[in-house]
Amino acid sequence: MIGIEQKIADATGKAAAELWNASLNPAEVQIQKTRKEFAGDLTVVVFPLTRLSRTGPEQTGKALGDYLQKELPEVIDYNVIKGFLNLTVGEVFWSEVVRYYRNDSALGLSAPGECSEMIMVEYSSPNTNKPLHLGHIRNNLLGFSVSRILEAIGKKVVKVNLVNDRGIHICKSMLAWKKWGNGETPQSSGMKGDHLVGKYYVLFEQELKKQLAELKQNGGGEEERAARTPIMQEAQEMLRKWESGDPETIALWKKMNEWVYEGFDKTYRDLGVTFDKIYYESETYLLGKAIVLEALKKGILYRKEDNSVWADLTDSGLDHKVLLRSDGTSVYMTQDIGTAVQRFNEFPISQLIYVVRNEQNYHFQALAIILEKLGYSWARNLHHLSYGMVELPEGKMKSREGTVVDADDLIAGMIETARQMSSELGKLDGYSPEEAERIYRTIGLGALKYFILKVDPKKNMMFDPRESIDFNGNTGPFIQYTYARIRSVLNKAVELKMAVKEESLARWNMNPKERMLARLVYEFPFVVENAADTYSPAVIANYVYELAKEYNQFYHDFSILKAESPDLVAARLLLSEVIGRVIEKGMYLLGIDVPERM
Repeated sequence: MIGIEQKIADATGKAAAELWNASLNPAEVQIQKTRKEFAGDLTVVVFPLTRLSRTGPEQTGKALGDYLQKELPEVIDYNVIKGFLNLTVGEVFWSEVVRYYRNDSALGLSAPGECSEMIMVEYSSPNTNKPLHLGHIRNNLLGFSVSRILEAIGKKVVKVNLVNDRGIHICKSMLAWKKWGNGETPQSSGMKGDHLVGKYYVLFEQELKKQLAELKQNGGGEEERAARTPIMQEAQEMLRKWESGDPETIALWKKMNEWVYEGFDKTYRDLGVTFDKIYYESETYLLGKAIVLEALKKGILYRKEDNSVWADLTDSGLDHKVLLRSDGTSVYMTQDIGTAVQRFNEFPISQLIYVVRNEQNYHFQALAIILEKLGYSWARNLHHLSYGMVELPEGKMKSREGTVVDADDLIAGMIETARQMSSELGKLDGYSPEEAERIYRTIGLGALKYFILKVDPKKNMMFDPRESIDFNGNTGPFIQYTYARIRSVLNKAVELKMAVKEESLARWNMNPKERMLARLVYEFPFVVENAADTYSPAVIANYVYELAKEYNQFYHDFSILKAESPDLVAARLLLSEVIGRVIEKGMYLLGIDVPERM
């Protein structure tokens, strides 16, 4: 259906010609939602039009209001507040919205086609030296949700994961296991593989801390002192052996990485996120190294006396960036250069989105500049979806100290919290144990995902598991419960064999709450478009909450199945059906399931 905003903009363009003999591009007409304290649905900003009318804002607004009310049957009333023309859209339009969305399975959204633009989204990007934690959960949920949102506006999306399976961090876990592992395996310990490897990373860091304390009086910064410790020198030697293809080192690396991959796969399944392709840094870093060495030959990069290779970014307002260490080993930037080039060669993508924490803002700014210096024009199409830290009520998490919130423990804890709170409230009395268990999982994961995704990605956030799972307020379980309530009403109508005819919509004398709900339904595709433009699932999360909250008020204030007339029963059932579908689709875009019963 043609949006009412477009109709108003087009009619305003005609009004400029007929009323003021002036030319006005409809795209220049500013239209926004009417503020809650004023009567109306949509507001035309009149101030820019006064240069055409050569009259004051109020006279201009009144002349335009009269014209639009006459020209557009959808506009039934208006008021002017200073330079703002507030238009009231009639119920004929809003009932048509309900009818249209009932028959549109896509709910105003688009599906990717053969010729659709292709976008790649990289998320997760774990290191194989430790299990996934709460910070990774925010990363995975953001990446997966943004991918679904982009698909909903008609983009082809390639979801990728770059596993950091090489480098000094991985060597730390390997060295610690070699020293103190005594042949321990996931099978012998009963530990998940990623947890076992993470245990040895913490042991390495503890030993490093001890050795650093002994070197405290020797001067230099912490990093410099760390490099002088025996254990760090051993780890660096192990990295050099790995890069030179030492069979023993490679065999240990493969064995420990396999443990981790099995662990990651289980966490991803439990979290409900997927990828189209997984890249491994061990397979891509050499390409980056080759590109860097070629650029060095061309004089685009330079070599220092210690043999390290650098990029001079001072002409772009940054500093100098190392690309190869003095011993010839790669850094993360080298690897990212290689993977970016590989991906643009491999897929016809127009954009590459990196979902990475905001502490890497400088890194991605530098990456784009370096790639452009190397002659890759698509470097301007790299986008860093920068997100904030997740903290807990008790403070920040620290991987090195082993004080992170493990992703597996958190998922299990959320399901257990859902079980406890549902029992306390008697929410699932009478359900079979299997069905109850399935719903506990749906509620627990829904609570976790919604609580994280409702926050603007750019902001730091505090995660409180018990608060997230509340059945009241701006939470996943509240929205899930609203959906289940709608399904219950619709199923009851089927049981009672109530006739639900669309013709009833034509005779619907809407009350203000019904108008508001129809208006919210109408906004759904625009909300999704906004979320895609801003890479922010929070836009959808907060919209779905608003819709669920307003529906619940409507449910409490007005009868649906016992409304005054069969026509009104049918209209309210149709409205409920459409709202249920919008809630379901909105939650799907967030990666959240909604239960039929709760």
